[in-house]
Amino acid sequence: MFASLLLSLREGLEAALILGILFGTLKKIQREDLAAVLWGGTASALVLSLLAALGLQALGASLEGKSEQIFEGLTMLLAAGVLTWMIFWMANQAQALKDELEAGVRQAARQTSGWPLFLLAFLAVIREGVELALFLTAASFATDGRQIVFGAALGLALSAFLGWGLFRATVRLDLQKFFKVTSALLLLFAAGLVAYGVHEFNEVGWIPAIIEHVWDINYILDENSTLGAILKALFGYNGNPSLTEVLAYLGYFAAISFGLQRQRRLRPAAAHA
Repeated sequence: MFASLLLSLREGLEAALILGILFGTLKKIQREDLAAVLWGGTASALVLSLLAALGLQALGASLEGKSEQIFEGLTMLLAAGVLTWMIFWMANQAQALKDELEAGVRQAARQTSGWPLFLLAFLAVIREGVELALFLTAASFATDGRQIVFGAALGLALSAFLGWGLFRATVRLDLQKFFKVTSALLLLFAAGLVAYGVHEFNEVGWIPAIIEHVWDINYILDENSTLGAILKALFGYNGNPSLTEVLAYLGYFAAISFGLQRQRRLRPAAAHA
């Protein structure tokens, strides 16, 4: 449940902040008469995101045996890739995001048609919604579906409250610290998705295990126990992983560390330019 709550809170708060900027800009330029257009784009994106989530769940439920394992493995690796891209993008673009959105609203408000403003809200929300649908689908393979739904609903409700509070300036939140902490937790979650995806491909024979069980600590912490299931859902815990699972997990962190260090080196040069 915690994984779905964290994912929903993170994605929901990003969407809420973006919507806060869009509505705040309309208020700033005294075009609040266009608020209904923004709400229309937001509602359309939410409906489409829900349909995407239901479609992915229905597709996964319709598959059996080897096809199901392939679908789960591909979904987990895709979710890990998108999650990683989202974190890097947010870290790199967060500073300029507000200015870009405000400029987009000002330009769209000058148009005679409301479609540019509708699309601005729609595209801003649909990205978060489809990403969340993909992440929750991947998370549902490792834990109970009811816990995923409950955690997602709680995370979205909390993100809506925080977004409303930030917009009304009644809630003070260190957003930079919030996104740093959640990014670290989500990278651990993404690493677990990579390892779990490799595990599924071990099962179907697409990726050789090399060594079937590098170690077996299920007698200490069984992956099917309550704590083991929680760790499995959060971080991809496996009490007896294959060698390729371990290499995938460690390789992911090595690649992320290299990417983050490279981004830190390039950022001062980009800022100077």
